[in-house]
Amino acid sequence: MPHVCSIEQAVDRVLNEIDGPIHLGLPLGLGKPNRWVNALYARLRELPERQLTIYTALCLGRPRAGQDLQRRFLEPFVERVYGDYPELDFLADLQADTLPANVRIEQFFLQPGSLLDSAPAQQDYTSSNYSHAARDINAKGVNVVAQLVAEDAERTGHYSLSCNPDITLDLLPLLQARRERGETILCLAQVHEQLPYMAGDAELPRDIFDIQLQEPEITTLFSTPNMPVTVQDHCIGLHASALVRDGGTLQIGIGAMGDAVSAALLMRHADNPRYRAVLADLHEGQANPLVAALGDQQPFNKGLYGCSEMFVNGLLALAESGVIRRVVYADLLVQRLASAGALDKHGQPRSVQALLDAGLPERLDEAGLAWLQESGLLAANLKLQGENLLLPTDQQCSTELSDPLSQAALKDYLTPAKPGVCVHGGFFLGPQSFYQRLSEMDAQQRGRFGMTGIGFINELYGQEELKRLQRVEARFINSVFTVTLLGAAVADQLEDGRVLSGVGGQYNFVAQGHALPDARSILLLRSWRESEGKVSSNIVWDYGHVTIPRHLRDVVITEYGIADLRGKTDAQVIEALLNVSDSRFQEQLMGQAIEAGKLPKGFRLDPRFTDNTPEGLQAVADRHVESFAEYPLGSDFSAEEQDLLRALTWLKSKFRLSEVLELGKAALDAPPAESYPEHLQRIGLQQPDGLREELYQRLLLAGLQATAIRER
Repeated sequence: MPHVCSIEQAVDRVLNEIDGPIHLGLPLGLGKPNRWVNALYARLRELPERQLTIYTALCLGRPRAGQDLQRRFLEPFVERVYGDYPELDFLADLQADTLPANVRIEQFFLQPGSLLDSAPAQQDYTSSNYSHAARDINAKGVNVVAQLVAEDAERTGHYSLSCNPDITLDLLPLLQARRERGETILCLAQVHEQLPYMAGDAELPRDIFDIQLQEPEITTLFSTPNMPVTVQDHCIGLHASALVRDGGTLQIGIGAMGDAVSAALLMRHADNPRYRAVLADLHEGQANPLVAALGDQQPFNKGLYGCSEMFVNGLLALAESGVIRRVVYADLLVQRLASAGALDKHGQPRSVQALLDAGLPERLDEAGLAWLQESGLLAANLKLQGENLLLPTDQQCSTELSDPLSQAALKDYLTPAKPGVCVHGGFFLGPQSFYQRLSEMDAQQRGRFGMTGIGFINELYGQEELKRLQRVEARFINSVFTVTLLGAAVADQLEDGRVLSGVGGQYNFVAQGHALPDARSILLLRSWRESEGKVSSNIVWDYGHVTIPRHLRDVVITEYGIADLRGKTDAQVIEALLNVSDSRFQEQLMGQAIEAGKLPKGFRLDPRFTDNTPEGLQAVADRHVESFAEYPLGSDFSAEEQDLLRALTWLKSKFRLSEVLELGKAALDAPPAESYPEHLQRIGLQQPDGLREELYQRLLLAGLQATAIRER
């Protein structure tokens, strides 16, 4: 069992037992024991002779405002939602470029956009596939691993890795091999009382850990509130939802576009006539041929299986609604039976003959009986007696399973397989309601969600037959921020080399989309963006960096439709992407392609695609208001905060707010303050003090009015 000690005693033990540099491995995202890490970091700041390198990803910090209006909005919200969440002290130093000389922080994924201007974070970023992270940090000599865990009073002797089995499960065998060679490696656990206890692969014996902190963590779990889903996002989600086939496999990522996909799938299942009407209006009666070839628009009779490195709020909502309910099994032989249709939706064998048809041997021997009973498919009170099976009634039947008499005798002894799962995830992170819903489930309900190692989810090698049987009709849906006209995609890094986030598992899923025979990789893209009054296309001729190379191009979806790029010539790819680009940029993009010799000089777009405008999509949304909810999966923002966030986003897109004194003209047509008293009180501008605050008030009122008109 682990040695139980205080935070400071655990720091002492690490310093005493690790001879030389400390190489600390921390989970991605939620699973870090922040208070202990802060204690270790504080001690090392005072010991410049000791070296500390931290290997991790996605260090979570509270949202921070860049200017006064944003600060007024954010601070009360952050206080309410993030409460006493303890931030990592090294994160502030990393952002301020004040890390001590004896400390380095190496990350393979950054909190998106948060460390663009941090030189040490950019210099010590490791570009690596998520599935290779365990391999890479082990090779660097990680000798301390620290993790938050969950405990259950009924599972004494065990911990659950809960939110983060992702890298830990892949790393532990590598660490054990090094321990057996004589290396000193310490594993530390701290219980967090709010983490839900996830069983299955995420459950480990306590003696895996050397140290347990006696202080359980009771502070607020970091959350990612649902952000607004715009008309642009909803249209993207609707297009993507029509490519998802009933009985298939789904992977989606975090963010508004992922929420939009989930919302569209929920509508498709729960209100199919409304769903089909919206799609028909969006497609103007002419659906993309790929929808008929790959997808469906019907409700989900078989249900989906979720296989996603991140178990997101949208996947949980889909499971709660019954969209995700196709069960997969860890036992290869049971999965073969399920895939062959021998088991019903409850895992119950349909008949003995169905088992035979699916490949079960005709004669039942001792090993076969033991497997059937261990897997739950046959009652445990049957016994083998010579050439016969002895039934609980003391009757006997032949072990020849093709015998009609044996099939009739065994019919009442067929039982459901041991429970499988309908979602596999490597880590989870979401709004507070996500954690609460998981925690409120009983063990059987939570057991539907299999938290496991990232190597299982993100790669096909290792248990490949099992994975291929499970991942039928897979749709791997991820987002990017730029796509080139030749089909390369950008998701992690700017042209100047600065990293926004990281590759994570995106490449893994794109590769699987090509490796599985009936799978597709689907990349979601907003076709245009607006910042400080400048509108630009996210479909470009070229870009100085790519995340997904063009030889892996597959499906790209924008708000204007679906571009099927797989196996197409360069000219066909360019045309398909022009068809889903915003019409304000089509002529320029077309000219660049013609100048490069990639399109014929007389090329013209089909007129059907030359009126791709935000106004056209807004008109569709106005005709189907119920289907374009701003927060389809719920919100942590109050009604006033939702209005304010929309107004602030609009202002940011239109103006450079740092030049506040130059914006007087923009506020001239603002409505009177009496129109929005609650909003002004919430943001502290009900009684402006001085010219700057008066201008802020007018700007905010203008934004509230503009976005309210647009929302109606």
